[in-house]
Amino acid sequence: MSDEQRRVVIAGASGFVGRYLQDAFRDEGYEVVTVGRTGDAVWGNTVRIRALVDGAALVVNMAGKSVNCRYGRRNRAEIVRSRVDTTLELAEAISGAEHPPPLWVNASTATIYRHADDRPQDEVTGELGEGFSVSVAKAWEEALFTADLPHTRRVALRMTIVFGDGSALVPLLRLAQAGLGGPQLDGPWFPTRARLRAGTYHRDRHTHGRQRFSWVHIADVLGAIRFVRDHEDLDGPVNVASPEPSDNRTVMATIREAVGRRFGLPTWRWMLELGSFAIRTETELVLKSRWVVPTRLVEAGYEFRYPDLRGALAGIIAERRQHRD
Repeated sequence: MSDEQRRVVIAGASGFVGRYLQDAFRDEGYEVVTVGRTGDAVWGNTVRIRALVDGAALVVNMAGKSVNCRYGRRNRAEIVRSRVDTTLELAEAISGAEHPPPLWVNASTATIYRHADDRPQDEVTGELGEGFSVSVAKAWEEALFTADLPHTRRVALRMTIVFGDGSALVPLLRLAQAGLGGPQLDGPWFPTRARLRAGTYHRDRHTHGRQRFSWVHIADVLGAIRFVRDHEDLDGPVNVASPEPSDNRTVMATIREAVGRRFGLPTWRWMLELGSFAIRTETELVLKSRWVVPTRLVEAGYEFRYPDLRGALAGIIAERRQHRD
């Protein structure tokens, strides 16, 4: 493999997953270059991005505004733009490359599937949902797959909630440590016309804290990308989720156990709505039932490093303590 082919381009490299991937691929011996608001190339400079992807072994795109925000008009527009426009720009850069990369792995989201508490959703039999978050996911994948790139294999990583030191797990750990680590309970809440029009209103499903919770350890995000790199028959959507999904009650109980708290107060829908408004986020993030399984990865032979929730949490908490020490 030539020096050119030892280059990995990571777009959206400033986030939690992007930083982890940078370190991992550098440790593997790759030259890692980044694209973002800062980095080796910035969004809008398509000529420079084209120079980086030309001859690269792999392009990974993790760009996208965090969905941990209120879904007002401006934030909705930025959530879409930061995913779709960046993906389209990468497609344009790759299309113009003299030596296009053989593989482009683009972030997507398992939120593309419907609220599911009846059966798991996979890449073959899964049913797509509706509403704002689903529409974003569909537009994101369309931007990836519609471009004419005959020499570049493309994979959309439909990622579930990623656990690791510094991830979405951190606020859940803090809740548990503060005695608030009980289940998040759905319930009735009044809709507004604006939220109904925007598709951001979460309808009560009476899940009683049993909404399914699909997750993945960040080491298995990296593992899945490496596995896709080495298995040229994989393309299209790939679910990146532990093969052992859980539910909200069990996740919170396991987190309490991991931090040594025997009891955690439950959080009701009305409390979640008021709290979400105060900290500028949305209740959908904890109330939607995400039951997603990684059928394509498992059938292709990928072995998860962290399939079990308890083991994954124990490892992350041990790592956090080691960093503090």
